[in-house]
Amino acid sequence: MSAGSDAGVANGGDAASYAGTSFWLEDAGEDLVPRAPLDGSIDADVAILGAGFTGLWTALELLKREPSLRVAIVEREIAGFGASGRNGGWCSGELNVSMGRLAERHGAETAKAVRRAMHDTVDEVARSSAAEGIDARFHKGGAVVVARGTAELPAMWAEVEEYERFGFAEHCVPLDRPALDARLRVAGAVGGVFMPDCAVVHPGRLVRGLARAVEARGATIHERTAATGYMPKQPGSAPAGSREARGGSGKAVLRTARGDVRADTIVLAGEAYLAQLPRLRRQLLPIYSLIVLTEPLSDAQWVSIGWEGRECVSSFRLTIDYLARTPDGRILFGGRGAPYHFGSRIGPAFDRDAATHAMLRRMLLRWFPSLRGIRFTHEWGGPLGMPRDWEPTFSHDPEHGIASARGYTGHGVTTSNLAGRVLADLITGRRTEITELPFVNHRSPDWEREPLRWLGARYVQLSMLRLDRLAERDGRAPTGRSLAERLARH
Repeated sequence: MSAGSDAGVANGGDAASYAGTSFWLEDAGEDLVPRAPLDGSIDADVAILGAGFTGLWTALELLKREPSLRVAIVEREIAGFGASGRNGGWCSGELNVSMGRLAERHGAETAKAVRRAMHDTVDEVARSSAAEGIDARFHKGGAVVVARGTAELPAMWAEVEEYERFGFAEHCVPLDRPALDARLRVAGAVGGVFMPDCAVVHPGRLVRGLARAVEARGATIHERTAATGYMPKQPGSAPAGSREARGGSGKAVLRTARGDVRADTIVLAGEAYLAQLPRLRRQLLPIYSLIVLTEPLSDAQWVSIGWEGRECVSSFRLTIDYLARTPDGRILFGGRGAPYHFGSRIGPAFDRDAATHAMLRRMLLRWFPSLRGIRFTHEWGGPLGMPRDWEPTFSHDPEHGIASARGYTGHGVTTSNLAGRVLADLITGRRTEITELPFVNHRSPDWEREPLRWLGARYVQLSMLRLDRLAERDGRAPTGRSLAERLARH
C-alpha cells in the first residue's frame, strides 16, 4: 500500500482532471500540469513525503533557517491535491482538542500557551505568505459560531465559560440575536459567539504558491511519485567510512516506485494518508469531510442574509458543519457525516457521497431559506486525519532520522504552519518557545484493531447524527452523558 502524499490516491494525471478535484484547485489561477517525477535514486539532506501544507511549510521554514539544505519533496499526485487543496478555507486559531482537555493532561499554563500559539499562527500564515509573494486571498474576519435553536445554547455557554476561565474572554464574545443578525441572518438562530482569531483563505492559491516558493529557495518537488514506505537510519550498524555509512544504513530512506531518496532526515507529512503506511496504520483514523458550493450570489441575495464581514461560520451541532464566503461571492457549506470505511480505506470513490452532499445542500437552504432555488456548482470531499486522543503530533527522532507532523482533525490550514516551524526548529537543532508545546514528540495511542475500529467509528457517527436530529426536532439539548458523547469528548 502506498501513501505518497497529501493525496495518496491515483488520479488521471492531466491538468484538467486535477482541476476537477475541488473548486480551489480549479480556481488556483495556474496550470496544474504535474512536475517531473523522480527519476532514479537520489541523496538529500531532508526528504519530505507530501507536497501539502505540512510538507511545504516545513520545507520553506527549513530553507529560511539553512538555505544550503538539499530538500527533496515526493508527492504522489500534484502539490495540494489532498486536504490542502480541498478544505473549507478556514485559517482558525482553534484546535479540535479543547483547552479544558489540554489542561487536564498538561496543566492550565500549557493549555494557555497552546491557545496563544494558535492565535499567533493565524497572523503568521498571513505574514509568511505575503513575504513569499503569495496571494492567498487572506481575510481575517473572525468566526461566528451560531446557536440554531435553544438546544444549542448549553454548548454555546459552555464555550464562553471555558474561554473566560482560561483568561481568553475577548476571544469568545457572546452575541444575542440582534448582535448576531447585525453580522449574519440565519434562520432559527437564537444567539452565537464571535471569535476574532480566524481568517478565510483560498487554500488552492496558498498551497500552489507555497510550492513555487520552496522551489525558488532551491527545493525540488517530484510529483506523480508514489512513496511505498520508509526505512529509518540504523545507528551504529555500518563501519565509519564504509559505503553503507556514507549512503546506505547511515541514512534514512524514503522508498518510492521510481527510486529511493536517501536523507539525513525524512519528514512524513501525509496527514490522513499516513494511515496507509504500515508503521502508522493505526495512528490516524481517516474521516471524510465533504463540501458543497453555490453559484455566486447576487447583491440582493447577499443583502437578505448579511455576512458583510466574511466571517467563517459554524454551529454548535455535534456533527461538525462549517461555512465560508468565497472571494467571488459563493457560499461554501461543509460538514461531516460521510461514513468511515472499514480498514481505514481511502479511495477516490469516497470523495463524493450522494447522501451526505444532499444533506449539506438541504442544510444550507434551512440556514438561508431566502436562497431557495440557488444553483450548486461544485461538490467534493476528502479525508482528514483523526488521532485517538485528538492531539496533533510534531515529532523528530534524530537518531533514526524520522520526523512527522499529523493529526489535525480538520484544523490543518493553521496547524500545519505551526507544525512546519516546529519541525524546522527541531531538525536544525533550535530550542524555541514553540518546541516546548505538548505536541512535540507526542505519540497518540493507536486506534483499535478492526472490526472494533469500524464498529466504534460508525456508532459514534450515527449516534451524533441522531442526537442532532432530536435536538432540531424536539429542542432536546444533548446531555453529554451518552456513550457516543463521552467517546468523542475532546
